[in-house]
Amino acid sequence: MRVRARKFVGGIALLLLVAVWAFLAMAFAQFVIHAGNGYLEAAYYVIVGLGWVLPAMPLVAWMVRPDKPEKRS
Repeated sequence: MRVRARKFVGGIALLLLVAVWAFLAMAFAQFVIHAGNGYLEAAYYVIVGLGWVLPAMPLVAWMVRPDKPEKRS
């Protein structure tokens, strides 16, 4: 797959990743909010807010990987 196609597919995958991550974070936040501890809530939102970066890093690395040189006969 060429770089241009990888960036297109990767861009769509990143959008889906962020959307799914946000929905899951909102769903799990209900448990944290009921705990009533402000420090726990702050830690949760910091961790979840930055947590999507870890699964996105391999995807971005795949997107920007250079094309293999074409073989010439």
